Amino acid sequence: MARVYLSLGSNLEPREHLVAAIEALRERFGEITVSPAYRSASVGFAGAEFVNLAVGLDTELTPQALNDWLHALEDRHGRRRDVPRYSDRTLDIDIVFYDALVIDGPGHLQIPRNELQHAFVLRPIADIAPDFRHPVSGSSMAELWAAFPQQLEPLQVESLAD
Repeated sequence: MARVYLSLGSNLEPREHLVAAIEALRERFGEITVSPAYRSASVGFAGAEFVNLAVGLDTELTPQALNDWLHALEDRHGRRRDVPRYSDRTLDIDIVFYDALVIDGPGHLQIPRNELQHAFVLRPIADIAPDFRHPVSGSSMAELWAAFPQQLEPLQVESLAD
């Protein structure tokens, strides 16, 4: 079994899509760890604010098989792939870490994810896995978050409850 950390985000009906995605992940993978959710400005385009969170889970799936399963989950939630890469999204799920593997391809499969340089990915993972060490830098998630210039990318805690 591999320990995996995912980043989930949405800026189109985020409560609906993120809650449903968490339920689907629990149904498929069993016990999961879920971070607090955070609201932040969109990055890379002018769009509605995003709500992001992180999930930790254990899986027997290979990185590619897990990525395919996550893409199917995104697609079930209306994720469009015929629009620019940086655009509004119903659901966006990325594998940020898969144990200590470092992978670059095929396609957009990149582990660890470059988006870890953003608060909306780093902070939720630091919340649930502060001692997890980046497989390249060796820094813990807590150390990376402590060194992050938080004023540049402000986050606001967001409740997913109705």
